[in-house]
Amino acid sequence: MARILLTDDEEAVRGFVRRALEMDGHDVTPAFDGADALDKLNEADGAFDLLLTDIRMPMMDGIALALSAARDYPDVTILLMTGYADQRERAAGLDALIHDVVTKPFSLDQIRAAVADALRAGENRLRA
Repeated sequence: MARILLTDDEEAVRGFVRRALEMDGHDVTPAFDGADALDKLNEADGAFDLLLTDIRMPMMDGIALALSAARDYPDVTILLMTGYADQRERAAGLDALIHDVVTKPFSLDQIRAAVADALRAGENRLRA
């Protein structure tokens, strides 16, 4: 299946989402903040199908991470997560760079569906 870089500073959320995506057969690499994710993205030379990241995190937030990832690895599909309305508004200007924003809290089915949709869109974009 897909190779996913999952970034969230909350260990419980990271673990919940990781298990859900691994149950679907995905290879999930966890990162605890944007700086950690950017290091892992660079180490892999962008070899991820999806960057799934929280917006609000210490060190480097998800918006800064998304901007860096989109600039350096334009083939990586980006899906953001947030539980804050103001953060969702900040992401609204990134429509050309990100696939979507998933609102927390979400159910197992909702995050799986959002990831599947983002991966399909990424595949279609790369074929075009």
